[in-house]
Amino acid sequence: MRVDFYQLSRDPAAKVVPLLARATAKAGERLLVVSDDAAQLQGISDALWDQGGGSFLANGLTGAGHEDRQPALLSNTMEARNGAKYCALADGKWRDQADGFARVFLLFGDANLTEARACWRMLDGHEDMERNFWKQEGGQWTKAA
Repeated sequence: MRVDFYQLSRDPAAKVVPLLARATAKAGERLLVVSDDAAQLQGISDALWDQGGGSFLANGLTGAGHEDRQPALLSNTMEARNGAKYCALADGKWRDQADGFARVFLLFGDANLTEARACWRMLDGHEDMERNFWKQEGGQWTKAA
C-alpha cells in the first residue's frame, strides 16, 4: 500500500483531484474520491468535467446511478462501487477503511496539518506501507518526506 500526503497550500482539493484523477486513469486504474462535504464533492465533480479545451474526466456521484462504470466516483463513504483501487481523501480526514486500497491520497490544508502529522506517525512501521509527503512550493509539487 502507498499513501501520499498532499499538503495543500496554494490550490484547493478541487484543483488537485483532477491532476490525481488524470494520473490514475493513465495508470489504468479507477479512483474513489471521498469527502464528508457535499459542496466539496460537487466542486470536484465540476472541476473534473471542465478541464478546459473541451477536455473532461468522466465522473459520477454515489447515488446518481451507474457507479460501477465511473472512472472517478465521488462519495461520502469508503465504498468503491466502481472497483477503485486508488482513493483520494479530499477532506483531509483519514479513514481506517483506506487500508483496503492499493494507493491513497490524503489531501489536507493548514487546518488539518496536526491530524495529518498524527496520521503519518500512526502509519509509521506498518508492514508493506510506503509513505510520501508532498507540498506545494512555487506552483510545483515537491517531495518533502
